[in-house]
Amino acid sequence: MTTAKKQAPNLIKPKTAKPYVLTVADKATMAVKPSMNGAAVIQAYQGNVMGKDADINVLIDRLRDTFTEVKGGDLHTLEAMLISQATALQTIFTSLARRAQDQQYQKNLEAFLGLALKAQAQSRATISALVDLKYPRQATFVKQANIANGPQQVNNGGAVGGNPDHYAQARTHAENSAPEQNKLLEVRHGQPGKRMDTRAAQAAERSYQAVETVAAVYRAKKPRG
Repeated sequence: MTTAKKQAPNLIKPKTAKPYVLTVADKATMAVKPSMNGAAVIQAYQGNVMGKDADINVLIDRLRDTFTEVKGGDLHTLEAMLISQATALQTIFTSLARRAQDQQYQKNLEAFLGLALKAQAQSRATISALVDLKYPRQATFVKQANIANGPQQVNNGGAVGGNPDHYAQARTHAENSAPEQNKLLEVRHGQPGKRMDTRAAQAAERSYQAVETVAAVYRAKKPRG
């Protein structure tokens, strides 16, 4: 008669994976990631919206999905965000404006009305940002802008296939043209060729060359020093 051998109990415990401990370098890398920063702020401020038990890892994943959409040119999430913000700001404006109307004191009325107008301005700015995002403005590139107070002539060089004699004549005319303000010195009573100063030209001279003692009448009454 054979008896079955009893198996000894397995005293070896199964190995369990140790939790990964973030190093200092890992923490620094995560601290500068936009998804981590955004998720941390959302988790801190949305406690009174969806509760304080929101999973930060899920928030990070949702933000990364939005990053991928924007990178691919899909801006529907951002457009929806701006629309919701503009509508929320409009609601804040309406609420504060109604509360301002119920105030009995001028100081309180001005405080509530000032906050209401700030919310209204932010709503308008959000709508403007939405329009710029939806319909971007076309950039205008100006090659050259010549601005002067009077007549001017700009020669940027001969055009392709143009007449070079025409540009040479234009340059000669510009060089020979005297400014209008200088013509007044040459015209007197409608007679060209005469200057406004009719006196004859005098030769330059040097006077009071010798240094002489000041006469007594011009001396100071009290000696200096």
